Amino acid sequence: MTKEEKAVVINSLVEQLNAYPHFYITNIEALNAEQTASLRRKCFDSNIKLVVVKNTLLNKALESVDKADADLVKVLEGSTSVMFSETGKAPAVLIKEFRKTSDKPVLKAAYVEGCVYVGDNQIDALCNIKSREELIGDIVALLQSPAKNVISALQANAGQKIAGIVKTLETRN
Repeated sequence: MTKEEKAVVINSLVEQLNAYPHFYITNIEALNAEQTASLRRKCFDSNIKLVVVKNTLLNKALESVDKADADLVKVLEGSTSVMFSETGKAPAVLIKEFRKTSDKPVLKAAYVEGCVYVGDNQIDALCNIKSREELIGDIVALLQSPAKNVISALQANAGQKIAGIVKTLETRN
């Protein structure tokens, strides 16, 4: 591979690292052609971009976007592929589901929600991680809950009694 070709690949990786907020570094070595095609199809269906890369080129791309965490650089050994995703937990769910029929892909590391997760033992934690939008939804639901309780209490039969008490108190003044 010439220097120009390497520069093109690095620039492509930099663009993808900037375009996608989450990425998983995995090992899909030893998958046969049928399994690889199946994995790529599932990635496409889940809006995950799967790219097989050379470790040195990925390392240079990571340095260019300031995501070259020391833990990420350590895992760049052997066969490496990168899963780019808009949703933080989508690749983890896909990996876990795909492993029901195969022992690969193996998670080397992941960059999700600005945090680095290293090791295959992090799959369960990544599957349970909530996105920013899900967390905001949970907070809104928690904030609405007390108001809903007051409204439902006022609309119920007890609410008529409360309204009667308020009316009585108003007439006393």
